[in-house]
Amino acid sequence: MDFELSAEQTMLVDTVRQFVETELYPHEDLVERLDAIPPELQQQIQAKAIAVGLYAANMPEDLGGGGLDTLGVTLMERELGRAGYALQMLVARPSNILRGCIGDQIEEYLLPTIRGERHDCLAMTEPNAGSDVRGMLTRAVRDGGDYVINGSKHFISHADMADFVVLFAATDVEQTHSGPKKKITGFLVDLDSPGLEVRRGPACVSNRGYHQCELFFSDCRVPVSKRLGEEGRGFELMGEWLGATRLTVAATSVGRGHRVLDMATEWAATRKQFGQTIGRFQGTGFKLADMATELEAAELLTLRAAWKCDRGRMTDSDAAMAKLYASEALARITDNALQIFGGMGLMASLPIERFWRDARVERIWDGTSEIQRHIISRAMLRAHGS
Repeated sequence: MDFELSAEQTMLVDTVRQFVETELYPHEDLVERLDAIPPELQQQIQAKAIAVGLYAANMPEDLGGGGLDTLGVTLMERELGRAGYALQMLVARPSNILRGCIGDQIEEYLLPTIRGERHDCLAMTEPNAGSDVRGMLTRAVRDGGDYVINGSKHFISHADMADFVVLFAATDVEQTHSGPKKKITGFLVDLDSPGLEVRRGPACVSNRGYHQCELFFSDCRVPVSKRLGEEGRGFELMGEWLGATRLTVAATSVGRGHRVLDMATEWAATRKQFGQTIGRFQGTGFKLADMATELEAAELLTLRAAWKCDRGRMTDSDAAMAKLYASEALARITDNALQIFGGMGLMASLPIERFWRDARVERIWDGTSEIQRHIISRAMLRAHGS
């Protein structure tokens, strides 16, 4: 197997890394302190990302995007993952599910989002339906030329910076061999629609400046023309376009792991105790070795899954393994880094405690570690008819 990056891929990595170091790193402390991104800074970063061709790089060239394949996007996500989440998300990669837009939806939602004129957020999770998507209670009932939507969503990332939501709601129930299951449908809903209220969610210890919100629908009317895909086929729509989100988490975890490991190695190589650098002590040196090995394994799993995706060969297990291992490796890497830094690692004057806090959410969103293990083990058992 050839693991060498092409000249084009190397140029992409260098470009994104330089952008992250010059345009994002300098603002991390400000965002951490404010728990927000000043609007003028948001516009500045977005404009620079558009100018260098990094904005909407995951979208096809014929639609105005960057046209990167999955491996290219994964390399880009890895480099962006080095920076704080709130800032790196300004270099937008619109949800691939918008590729499901048809007719007027393309001009109203897809193309303006690619150009940076509109911003999307994705709403699936509910207070009583997290990993169990079919357990959602939000309903959309057909009423003439509209759907009337009632219910609520929570943990909706970026809703406070978006102007429309890709919403999934139950529209019917079907009988299956394992019992009744709700049929899910996708919708494009403007956040200023009557009957929709957006509230800032509870404060979160991870990713300050990147907020999660709560959405409340009360007889919110959405025209049939704003339905995304066929009625009742939302689950298939999610499966077609959202599978790569697990690779995003894996790649981001790898990128952050590289930054943390670099900082921990430099600290261990320069910090002295008992007359020598602490990296010379086996207790510290072995930690660095384990961190480097885990990071290498996580990166290989992630890039392998992306490579297979471009060839139409990536399985759900491939993506699940990458997400599971990379996110859990990042947890161990940040925890070991904090241990190497000692008491200083917990001080707000250094970013280590932030990396430690931010890493925790990676094992939860876009499918918990338990869900990833379920996906992997289910596929293994299915091969034996179980």
